[in-house]
Amino acid sequence: MNTLFPGFERRQVEVSGARINLVHGGRGPAVLLLHGYPQTHCIWHRVAPQLAKKYTVVATDLRGYGDSSKPAGLPDHSNYSKRAMALDQAEVMQALGHGEFHLVGHDRGGRVAHRLALDHPQRVKTLALLDICPTKTMLERTDHAFAKAYFHWFFLVQPAPFPETLIGADPEFFINYQMGRRHGGLKVFAPEAMAEYLRCFSDPATIHASCEDYRAAEAIDLEHDAADAAKKIECPVLALWGKHGVIEQQFDCLADWRTAARDVRGEALDCGHYLPEEQPDEVARQLERFLD
Repeated sequence: MNTLFPGFERRQVEVSGARINLVHGGRGPAVLLLHGYPQTHCIWHRVAPQLAKKYTVVATDLRGYGDSSKPAGLPDHSNYSKRAMALDQAEVMQALGHGEFHLVGHDRGGRVAHRLALDHPQRVKTLALLDICPTKTMLERTDHAFAKAYFHWFFLVQPAPFPETLIGADPEFFINYQMGRRHGGLKVFAPEAMAEYLRCFSDPATIHASCEDYRAAEAIDLEHDAADAAKKIECPVLALWGKHGVIEQQFDCLADWRTAARDVRGEALDCGHYLPEEQPDEVARQLERFLD
C-alpha cells in the first residue's frame, strides 16, 4: 500500500462512531477524497500524488471499508447511514486541523459527500461528485436496464446473512466480476491496488459492512433525504461521469444535480465508472481547475 502513495503518511483517527484509516500528504488547502464500492482509499493512488503538489490531500477508508472499523449493523442500519458516515469524515478532518476543506467523492463516497455537504455546509468549500446522481433520483427511475446494470444495489440490500453468505463463499470471484464487468475490465486497475481491494474485501466484516451501506441507502438514507427535500447544496459542485457508463446512458447528470445544488458544472470523461483509475490525469486536471 505504501508504494501506491509515495511520500504520504498513514494514520488512523478515532471518531465518534468508528476508527478511520487514512493516508495524507502534500501542502496547501485541504482536499478530502472518498472512495466507492467495493474499494478503498487506494482508488486515488493515481490522482492523489498529482493533487498533493498544490493541496494537502487526505484519502480515507469509509466506515466499514478498507482498514477502517466495521461495526455490526444495527436493525435500522443507522450506523451505516450516510449521515453517520459523513460525520466520521467531518470529525477526521477536524482532528487533522482542517476546519474547511474541498470534498471529492466517487460512487459510495459521493453519496457520503452529498450528505456531508448538506449536514456540514460550513465545512465544505467545494464538492466534486464522480459518476453518481442523487440516490433518490436513481432509485425512482429504476427500470429493467438499470436493474440489470446495477443488480448489486438490489442484491446487497437483502436481509443478512443472505448476500454476505453468497459473497463470502468466493470474495475474489465476486470482486473480480463486479469490477471487471464494467467498461475496460480489470486491466484498468493496478495489480497493487487490486491486491489491496481483495485483501480488504476478503474480510467477512467488510462484506457485512458494505451490505449495510446499501441497506441504509434504501431505508434510513431516503428518510433523511425526504426530511431535507427543501435543502440544496450551497457550495459549487463539479459533476464528472463516464461516457461509457450507466450515468451517461440513463440519466442527465447535470440536470439531476441541479435539482439538488445551486451551482453545478461538469462533463463526461472518456471512460467507464472508475474515473480515478481509468482517467487519472484528466480527473486531476478537472479537479485542479475546479478547486482553483
